[in-house]
Amino acid sequence: MRIGRLLGVIELAGTPESAKLARVFAGEKLGAGHPALDDVTLLVSEVVTNSLIHSDSANGGKITVALADCHDFVHVDVVDAGGDTVPHVRDDAGGEGGHGLAIVQTLAARWDVREGPGCRTVWFQVEYARASARAVPRRREPPADVVAERGA
Repeated sequence: MRIGRLLGVIELAGTPESAKLARVFAGEKLGAGHPALDDVTLLVSEVVTNSLIHSDSANGGKITVALADCHDFVHVDVVDAGGDTVPHVRDDAGGEGGHGLAIVQTLAARWDVREGPGCRTVWFQVEYARASARAVPRRREPPADVVAERGA
């Protein structure tokens, strides 16, 4: 089993601005060239927005986002204060809103919900293919006659 590298954890207030702050956080931690950047950023935004709308973290509570790069997937935990209902994918495809977890289900390789005392974690994993290692150019040795002219 390979262990990933924790990229960062951020604690956010349960206010509407936090969805944007979570997107920025994910983008900064993954970096502009990361192959999972777009999907992870979108899903972080969707899950944090769900926390803001549907959990007891709304109106000033706390939401925690943790990101880890696990070599061929990014693992994200979004922890909030829980609520009355368990997050689920809605069946109403034509409805206005309520598509956050459907997007998570589509883009994430795996996701789930864990309930704990006074908290809920929605986690997901986005797989990506690592870029092949680029060949490092070898240092070229100067021709023998140039070395001789330098007095070597």
